[in-house]
Amino acid sequence: MNKIVLLTLAGGVLLQSAQAQQSEKVDAAMLEKIKDEGLNRSKVMETAFYLTDVSGPRLAGSDGLQRANAWTKQQLTSWGLVNASIEPWGTFGRGWDIEKSYVALTAPYYHAMIGAPKAWTPSTPGTVKKQVVVVKATAEADLDAYKGRLRDKIVLTDVAQPPKTNFEPDARRYTDAELQKLTEAPATPATPAASPDAERQLATRRAQAALRAKLAEFYLSEGAVAVLSSRGGSEGTFFTTNGAPYAPDAKPVLPEMEMAPEDQLRLIRLAEAGIPVEIELETRTRFQTQDLKGYNVVAEIPGTDRKLKSEVVMLGGHLDSWHAASGATDNAAGCAIMMEAVRILKAAGVQPRRTIRIALWGEEEQGLHGSKNYVKNHFADPATMQLLPDHAKLAAYFNLDNGAGKIRGIYTQGNEAVVPIFTEWLKPLASLGATTVTKRNTGGTDHLSFDAVGLPGFQFIQDPLDYGTRTHHTNMDTYERLPPNDLKQAAVVVATFVYNAAMRDQKLPRKPLPAAKAQ
Repeated sequence: MNKIVLLTLAGGVLLQSAQAQQSEKVDAAMLEKIKDEGLNRSKVMETAFYLTDVSGPRLAGSDGLQRANAWTKQQLTSWGLVNASIEPWGTFGRGWDIEKSYVALTAPYYHAMIGAPKAWTPSTPGTVKKQVVVVKATAEADLDAYKGRLRDKIVLTDVAQPPKTNFEPDARRYTDAELQKLTEAPATPATPAASPDAERQLATRRAQAALRAKLAEFYLSEGAVAVLSSRGGSEGTFFTTNGAPYAPDAKPVLPEMEMAPEDQLRLIRLAEAGIPVEIELETRTRFQTQDLKGYNVVAEIPGTDRKLKSEVVMLGGHLDSWHAASGATDNAAGCAIMMEAVRILKAAGVQPRRTIRIALWGEEEQGLHGSKNYVKNHFADPATMQLLPDHAKLAAYFNLDNGAGKIRGIYTQGNEAVVPIFTEWLKPLASLGATTVTKRNTGGTDHLSFDAVGLPGFQFIQDPLDYGTRTHHTNMDTYERLPPNDLKQAAVVVATFVYNAAMRDQKLPRKPLPAAKAQ
């Protein structure tokens, strides 16, 4: 006897039986067309080339992001998608671009060094050649020791995490055992309780942010010329971030460069040995304040079913990146794969019942701004949970933003009702290595914006490769880190999921609506 489970959801009552799980419709002939197009006539690497090498770094509000927005809109239109637009989501803040960047050790000898300006920091007054002062401060009280010592000097901050010899490979793929463990993991709670550890971590981050603000004010008031810092890395790789807020009225700060830790540590050792260290430095950066808006790129494949075409299946990834490299794995890979997925569907002659809409998000790196505000403008505000009419029309949202590794399955965000559905959808893709459905969630990216208002938003499971060790937010996030076969496979998997969601008789089941959450 089939066991029947009754689940009460926001959209009504769903009867989910073992028999129904087995009857999930899968169009084998169309899936073969999708595979053939995606694996044998792929354009994904060509798309990735234009997003990275041609567009360049795509920091929020930068010229590079504007180039990528314009190119993706044109490219999606050329493939036959309609209603393509560069849609403003609201006010973001200042844009910022690097026009020149140079740093070198000039005494006790000359050596060119690896570094880049921190985002939203100002230019140096031309080329400056100054001695350094090492500042080690873990609390505001530590600054007293440096009063009167920083004028006309370059501040050299400490390296919190010096590189160590690593006996593990930079890149890896998930093992079968790891994937099996994911399938056995319990569902992620809708509103996880804050643990004492999480509370302590949050308090630590806030204290660190407050200290960074105090340090910036101190360096400026003491008359320092510039700052050299490091967030870690190894073997020439360094991690990057912003050195000042992007708000139009942000307080002034000094020019600052982030350095490869090996270069930073050499300078510290020399200075602490009493050997005078001189640095030559020039950064030329430009702020953009004429247009403070943020933008998303959207385009559609119209639905054809008279009853279902007003419903929408969405897919997307964030188009913006950090500035020290060309943002290949974070997240040109995800955008190229999503663009390739809709290209595959058009080339395969798909006539979707529901409308398929791709969205390439802006300003994700600064807090999911593009997707959060798109959801707020089109579906619901999580602060009030007042639903807009289109909230009822979204069938699903699929996201990709965990590097360039092939897709191994999908996170369901605690939505247990979709587990048997996705399990059936993955069966024809098992030969490509995509087999795993987990009830767990992965955080930190744009599917969370949809989940926050009770919409079915999902992120795919991807092989990690060297995302966490070498490319994520670093100066090594370049085109060379994109494995073509992984991107081809991922595009086929995404196209298959989007097609199935667009053709299904019913929208995907939803979790209960969350309570309003004050922002």
